[in-house]
Amino acid sequence: MIEQTSLIKQRYDELTKLCIDPEVIADNKRWQKLVKERSSIEEIANLHDELVKLNKNLEDSKKILATETDSDMRQIFKEDVLETEKKIEDIEQKLQILLLPKDENDDKDVILEIRPAAGGEEASLFASTLMNMYIGYAEKNGWQVSVNELEETELGGLKVCSLTIKGNDVFSKLKFESGVHRVQRVPETESQGRVHTSTVTVAVLPEMEEVDFEILDKDLKIDTYRSSGAGGQHVNKTESAIRITHLPTGIVVACQDERSQIKNREKAMNILKSKLYDYYKTQIDSKYSENRKNQVGTGDRSERIRTYNFPQGRITDHRIGFSLFNMDAFLAGDIGEMIEKLQEYEQQKKLEAISKN
Repeated sequence: MIEQTSLIKQRYDELTKLCIDPEVIADNKRWQKLVKERSSIEEIANLHDELVKLNKNLEDSKKILATETDSDMRQIFKEDVLETEKKIEDIEQKLQILLLPKDENDDKDVILEIRPAAGGEEASLFASTLMNMYIGYAEKNGWQVSVNELEETELGGLKVCSLTIKGNDVFSKLKFESGVHRVQRVPETESQGRVHTSTVTVAVLPEMEEVDFEILDKDLKIDTYRSSGAGGQHVNKTESAIRITHLPTGIVVACQDERSQIKNREKAMNILKSKLYDYYKTQIDSKYSENRKNQVGTGDRSERIRTYNFPQGRITDHRIGFSLFNMDAFLAGDIGEMIEKLQEYEQQKKLEAISKN
């Protein structure tokens, strides 16, 4: 295990030096990239150091034990050997998981889109609830959230919501949220007390600032319009919002968050890059339609990754068969435990795949 992690440790030390180099700091884009890479391998580097130290202690204890004749001292060193071996075993298990193949997008920021599906106004209202849940979770993680597009209903629900979320390892956690979320509750608009079932679709895409394909101006249709969200009188007077249509694929993106049309266009182009990356990547795999169906589905009640059952106060993730009973806290953004269970499930599947090969 030490041999496997030694090169990562060397790279970590190299990055540590580069990150305090004045020339590197002057190039902010490069510096941020190196800092992010250093952060991604920091835990492995620290565990490597600890493993080296423990192996040295184990070797020393075994040498002393081999020559020690006093029974009391031998017992002490026997216990030390057993304790150190247990610590080494625990660290090696952690490293085994950390060294598993990672999704190439795990350290990227995300574009998160929320749309109501089946259920009319109740679905729109729950879409708004999910938006606040993700914003709350982002705040707990110290991530930055900006609104790209937001269309609300008269009752405060959402027609569509697009967020950009930036921070450490955002995609590695939020990627599990892609799919259909089903809610079972008495609607706020229902006076008869009957439980209704509605669905909301969530799509999580890695933000791609650099892409290995060309976006041609002739393939873009760019429209300007007046923003329809919060922002006071300004949004009603200027056409600062941007809508971009990629003609070859029919993909449409919009951004209305900034007061500046130029800034909205820049953000909309970043969103378009992410959507086109997702499109072309899945096209290469010859599974685009199937993958998007698997990720978001059609919004039908039967296609779901998670159910929020209000009468029982239960949130169940159907992929792993795991339930929580903390509805209020969960919808306030306390979804970390669910994310951790999904990450553990993913790790277990990877370990099983490696053991079979």
